[in-house]
Amino acid sequence: MIMLMSQLQKKYGSYSNWKGKIAREVACGNLTKVSHGIYETDQHTDGRYLAGYIFSPSYLSFDFALSEYDLIPEGVFCYSSATCNKRKTKTVRNAFGNFSYRDVPSAAYPKGLIPKDFGDYSYIIATPEKALCDKLYTMPPVRSVKDISDMLFEDLRVEEEDFWALDANDLLALAPLYGSNNLNCLAKLVKKGGVRR
Repeated sequence: MIMLMSQLQKKYGSYSNWKGKIAREVACGNLTKVSHGIYETDQHTDGRYLAGYIFSPSYLSFDFALSEYDLIPEGVFCYSSATCNKRKTKTVRNAFGNFSYRDVPSAAYPKGLIPKDFGDYSYIIATPEKALCDKLYTMPPVRSVKDISDMLFEDLRVEEEDFWALDANDLLALAPLYGSNNLNCLAKLVKKGGVRR
C-alpha cells in the first residue's frame, strides 16, 4: 500500500522522533522508498501501480503500453509514462524498477486513457491507439506515408495485421491533436488503407 509522508507522520506521530521511526521501518524492510515523501509497504508491488505517484499527473504509455498490448516484440524494462506541461523529461530508478516521463501535447493528453483498478491500487494506461500515437510523436520526423509505414513496420516492428486491427476511427481522432508530421502521415496511412476491422 502506498503511504505518503503525511500519513506516516500521523501514524508515527506519537514517537518522539517519527522520522527516525520511518527510517527504521525502511531499514527493516517494512517500508520501501518510492520517491521523495512516498513509500510502499509491499516491496514486491508491480511498478505500474507506483508510476503515477512518482510524477503526477501521468499515465503509462509509449513502449511500456505497446509491449503490454503485444504491439512491439521487445520486452520492456522501464515504466514509461506521458505527462503534460512539465516541459522536461524525468527518469527515476528505485527498488521497483526504472521509470521515465515525457510530455505529450496538452490537446492529446486527456484522450484515449483507461483507468485500471487492482485491489487497493489503481493506475491509468493509454489505449493501444493512444500509446502508438504517443510513441510516434517522440520519434524523428518523417515526410511521407511510406516513411511512416517503414517506421511502424520496420523500426518499431509492429505487425501489419496488429496495426490494421487497431481502431482506425480512434487513430484518426487522435492524430490531429499532436501537431506532428508523424501523426499527420499516420492519418494519411490509415485513410489510404481504409478501416480494416
